[in-house]
Amino acid sequence: MHQLIPHLREVVAGLSFLTLSLVFESSLAAEFGSSNGPEPDNIQELVEVLRRDPYDLELLISFGTSKGGSAGHIALAVRSDGATDEMVYSANFYADRTPEHMRRFYTQELVVGIPKMEYLFKTTSSLDALAVFGLDYGEVYKRSVIGIRIFGVPSSDKQSLVSYFSRINGDYRRRATNAEYHHGEVKYDYLRLNCAKVIGAAFKFGAGYDSLDVHNPQLFRGRRVVAAATANIPTEMALKLMEQWNLRQYKMDVVLYKKFEASEYIESRDEPKVAFRNLPDRFPSTLSLDFRREQGEYRDFDNLFAMYLLYNLGRYSVLIDEATKRLQIEKEKVPMAYPDAVALATAAAKSDSENYRRHALFRPLGTRIGEPPSNRHLYHYPEQESGLASP
Repeated sequence: MHQLIPHLREVVAGLSFLTLSLVFESSLAAEFGSSNGPEPDNIQELVEVLRRDPYDLELLISFGTSKGGSAGHIALAVRSDGATDEMVYSANFYADRTPEHMRRFYTQELVVGIPKMEYLFKTTSSLDALAVFGLDYGEVYKRSVIGIRIFGVPSSDKQSLVSYFSRINGDYRRRATNAEYHHGEVKYDYLRLNCAKVIGAAFKFGAGYDSLDVHNPQLFRGRRVVAAATANIPTEMALKLMEQWNLRQYKMDVVLYKKFEASEYIESRDEPKVAFRNLPDRFPSTLSLDFRREQGEYRDFDNLFAMYLLYNLGRYSVLIDEATKRLQIEKEKVPMAYPDAVALATAAAKSDSENYRRHALFRPLGTRIGEPPSNRHLYHYPEQESGLASP
């Protein structure tokens, strides 16, 4: 026991040094779009505008930031009666019990709770000094986020979801194994217990969505061999949940929170170290032939359908103006009803994917949510403009 004391002191000292280093680093990098830097001065104004609509939940799908093979992230914001902001419940990528992650990141919870405006726009964290900018807070400085807002959800379902996230955290803290939602120890796993599975499990087992398909990948023969095809994927989980909400006759619309394109911030714990402004901002791919394709090059039906559907349901697009550093609603439109949005997205995605497969020169029928104008040359159609602008 006495031999362990010096080692424990070294660990504590290392944690303290890392925390101080992160705080010092943040204080030096105080320009706009950086951790501990200035924030838009009208966050509360935006909150008041968006919350005029009586939505109950918002499913938040974050874009991918890697070149090829990026599934992004998914989290859930729950709106409580009387609260001034929603609480976002997000699976903690670093809660996998690896020594490196336990030393350098916040790992006290598997499902972290973060106020939504902090999750999206704030540059300081209420969670912990080891929280990650662009992941646990200030997401839009690193990547775009799609919010699917759901209307008409019973309060009992919202309470059940929150309670189930708490249960998962309890299982994580006591190192539970073989829970109803997971085989093996309850801890984060990119394929086996990831963000999409955590959200899906809360709806299936917490809110009683019995018919929701949540994959439960298992290890084979004691080795860490998992078929990626059985993993839960954020965009695919979102589409499954949208079908469930439609069956319950809940109304849906979409808000696109666009990436702030000018952040020079570099997260010192990331590898490779790249300024946020230079990271890809990729719509999170389904598990398809597009998975390894680059930003703006999706051609398969599944991805086209998802992007077209979310555009058809679009209500607002929100961005931080680079000149004024203030939040603004860039565009707004009337969202389609879900059945109509699905029908139109299906027809457009089928036609467009077939034309891509034939390498034809054509003008796509569908509009991709969040597609920047600079990528229009990838679509092989004339310069003329028509229809609604993409949010």
